[in-house]
Amino acid sequence: MTRPWLVVIDPQRIFADPASDWGSPMWPDAAAVIVDLLPRYAGRTVVTRWVPPRRRPGSWEAYMAAWPFADRPPTDPAFALVDALVGVDAVVVDAPTFGKWDALRPVVGETPELVLTGVATDCCVISTALPAADAGATLTVLADACAGSTPENHAAALQVLGLYPPQITVCTSDELPPAVPPE
Repeated sequence: MTRPWLVVIDPQRIFADPASDWGSPMWPDAAAVIVDLLPRYAGRTVVTRWVPPRRRPGSWEAYMAAWPFADRPPTDPAFALVDALVGVDAVVVDAPTFGKWDALRPVVGETPELVLTGVATDCCVISTALPAADAGATLTVLADACAGSTPENHAAALQVLGLYPPQITVCTSDELPPAVPPE
């Protein structure tokens, strides 16, 4: 049995700030669960950051035009990690895409076990989970450690993710099996 990786998708100010157009009202509750989970995954945590694409092929040009407030350099404070995750024992990877599987694979391997958390359930979390499952990863999506753009969109994304067993399991942090001891 392998030890799973904790993946925290895009815990950034732009998604956590209630004043942001992309701020999730669910973030504070999800963040508290994530912080509680961190000690269980010491040395096996990856945090991702969404950064605006420099090259904008196809629909990315229209996307960035639709959300001009987010068209900033990757070093802008809006893209910084939330305070609770600054300095945690984690590999941090940036990606200019919703899905983070391509950025995660070099860190976690080809067919890892992943525990997915983060924001937004209905965008970057689901966009990461589906290609990872297609590639052979085994995923657990923690419903209470994810934050959707709205509670309704969060529930809809979890319903879709729940259609992919046994590759994807949706549960809460209380239902998560105990961590496998270090090797």
